[in-house]
Amino acid sequence: MSHLGLVVNPTAGKGRGTTAGRRVHELLRARGHRVEDLSGPTLEQATDRARAAALEGLDGLVVVGGDGVVHLGVNVVAGTGLPLGIVAAGTGNDIARSLGLPRGDVDAAVAALEHGLGEGPRRVDAVRVGEPGRAAREWFAGVLSCGFDAAINARANEMSWPKGSARYVRALASELAGFRPYGYRVTLDEGVWEEPGTLVAAANVPWIGGGLKIAPDAAVDDGLLDVVLAGPFTRGGVVRIFPGIYRGRHIGHPAVEVRRSRSLLIEPLESEGPHPPVAFADGERIGPLPLHAQVDPGALSVLC
Repeated sequence: MSHLGLVVNPTAGKGRGTTAGRRVHELLRARGHRVEDLSGPTLEQATDRARAAALEGLDGLVVVGGDGVVHLGVNVVAGTGLPLGIVAAGTGNDIARSLGLPRGDVDAAVAALEHGLGEGPRRVDAVRVGEPGRAAREWFAGVLSCGFDAAINARANEMSWPKGSARYVRALASELAGFRPYGYRVTLDEGVWEEPGTLVAAANVPWIGGGLKIAPDAAVDDGLLDVVLAGPFTRGGVVRIFPGIYRGRHIGHPAVEVRRSRSLLIEPLESEGPHPPVAFADGERIGPLPLHAQVDPGALSVLC
């Protein structure tokens, strides 16, 4: 049978990750797989262990938790051909949602990844992002957030309650007090968007923040990013448009547009407003602008 590496995020889902991880380990071993636990006290240490094991010859890497541990897995396997199995046990699980994978059901998730082992993995896109002109790049599979959405993400990461998208609502309320539209220059495959803005999100999947439909038509296997660009909303305007994001209704607003691009360069334009916040992808900190992102079609193999 298969030799599988297992990485569990014990803090996912308010501690449910540990319980889910034990169940995954039991199920996979009971089905005859050789399971190597690569988890560590931090996600950084787990990443190092997973990369070392991958070089020694795994048949797949299985991650248990939310989008943070999926981000870890993507950065180990993208571009290598090693398939990734996802057991969604976090509070957001937007990448699993976008791939049609079970969420909160360990037995169903293990059945799905075993199906992928038997029938072959699904190839989907992954995105490389990093500082322009530098060779160092980080991978992501979900959404790169570079505007007010990133500021909310940073605030939400500091909160332990509530779970899912409700935490984003609470973070939104905290961030609104000092909000002013930021200055941007966004260079896409076809054209430049240069103006004050509220939100810039480069989406490989539709969802962000535990169920907010930021880019309703984004597809994980079309070789393109759906780049959501929102103009200079006032604080009141942000409050009015935010509820519509749950169903993707913000896309119909005249100050919001979506452009598709395989690559993009996002730069601060301080003549048009304050410097945008630090960017996040898959809910994890990437770094300050400027950033360049590039889709690599089919770079990620997923057991599903």
